Amino acid sequence: MQNPGSTTPDRVGRFPAQARFADGAQYIAGRLRKGTSGRTHAVTDPATGEEVLSYELAGPDDVDAAVAAARAAFPAWAGATPGERSEALHRFAAVLADRAEDFARAESLQCGKPLKLTREFDVPGTIDNTAFFAGAARHLQGQSAGEYSGDHTSYVRREPLGVVGSIAPWNYPLQMAAWKILPAIAAGNTIVLKPAELTPLTSLLLAQAATEAGIPDGVINIVTGTGREAGEHLVGHPDIVMTSFTGSTAVGRRVAEIATATVKRLHLELGGKAPFVVFDDADLDAAVQGAVAGSLINTGQDCTAATRAYVQRPLYEAFVERTAALMETVRLGDPFAPGTDLGPLISHVHRDRVAAFVDRARAYARVVTGGEAPQGDLENGAYYLPTLVTGAAQDSEIVQSEIFGPVLVVLPFDSDDEGIALANDTPYGLAASAWSRDVYRANRATREIKAGCVWVNDHIPIISEMPHGGYKASGFGKDMSAYSFEEYTQIKHVMFDNTAVVRKEWHRTVFGDR
Repeated sequence: MQNPGSTTPDRVGRFPAQARFADGAQYIAGRLRKGTSGRTHAVTDPATGEEVLSYELAGPDDVDAAVAAARAAFPAWAGATPGERSEALHRFAAVLADRAEDFARAESLQCGKPLKLTREFDVPGTIDNTAFFAGAARHLQGQSAGEYSGDHTSYVRREPLGVVGSIAPWNYPLQMAAWKILPAIAAGNTIVLKPAELTPLTSLLLAQAATEAGIPDGVINIVTGTGREAGEHLVGHPDIVMTSFTGSTAVGRRVAEIATATVKRLHLELGGKAPFVVFDDADLDAAVQGAVAGSLINTGQDCTAATRAYVQRPLYEAFVERTAALMETVRLGDPFAPGTDLGPLISHVHRDRVAAFVDRARAYARVVTGGEAPQGDLENGAYYLPTLVTGAAQDSEIVQSEIFGPVLVVLPFDSDDEGIALANDTPYGLAASAWSRDVYRANRATREIKAGCVWVNDHIPIISEMPHGGYKASGFGKDMSAYSFEEYTQIKHVMFDNTAVVRKEWHRTVFGDR
């Protein structure tokens, strides 16, 4: 049984959501307002089941108002110089740094993340990403002018698209909101973001911080509603020119279907089932530690989490034994307790979904450790023990499907060819890792594993300067980095006739004498 962390920390100082969002959970044209759907939703602390905030959901009218506000703000924001947008984003980063503790507490409260994780990872990563795009705003370049056709000079302009409609998930609500907002507005677009209705708090704080930093009203708008009502209306809105969505592959297909009807630009970051490939020359202790950290990050609710460990036969038994032992030392507890390593899943509904995957797997595989909800002080929360499964077949549900929980499946392999083939044998291709002391072996794995990111002797770290995005059913498009920035622009070819006379000869060639 895992060692539980303290469940009775001082609860004073938690984020006072009811007071902060008394005016509503929609942020449109620089103001909080109540939703008009006629229905309410409760944000719940997944560690306790207690209500954090009850708010009125957004309906189509709210989406229309947010899009109109973004459309009205677009000409002035797009017309600002890169330096002016950069200055605003630098101020934004400074406000976020000043409000870091508020963001960390709100994120922990709505998601169940350990406070030490939000303080050390989610919030600093968001501030760093803001600072990155503040700098990138001044480096959006076209192509230098040149004479590519006779007496004509050509060059390429990069221009903002217009109003972007984005949908963010509940697993990293602050970071995913930032990943969508920052490149869009740095490039001169305006945006309407729909966060998950389970976790709107930090997205709303982010928009308020932008206003405090001097980013004009209407540049960033937040509508908090259901995917079926607010989300689908946003994606299908005729004034939205680009849709960016992060979530499951199944919902991504629906987003693509709606967006196609109005020929929108699409950015999709979808599901993952990341392989963790351990070759027989790997540092076993490092691989075990990496597997536990990589599979349990954010309670396994991470598209890039290590979910399928393939271990070459000579190391397999020792890897299983040591990984199970290390998992059993992980401390579950209240997210606000200093000793907590692992918080709850996002909800009891999701916890039951994860448990059902494991329970079905008992018919064909072995649950080595975990596989149940903890009892005692934690039973009111959506907790699930870190779980290790062996003996499953490659084509089984638990190997092929995205579980999105603290579950790691371990399978053996013999040859390097087999290990790489197994790593590629799912529909997904978001992330992977390879563990080896041999640089040639590791390099082959990075070349042949079909994923948007392949770590070597590590699993999970990301940085603002490098892209994040997938292959295959994990979607297309990149978050973070200059690659992301460019996706929020359109390219225009401009051509000048340098002769300063009407080129009648060319006209005659096309149309004849008129």
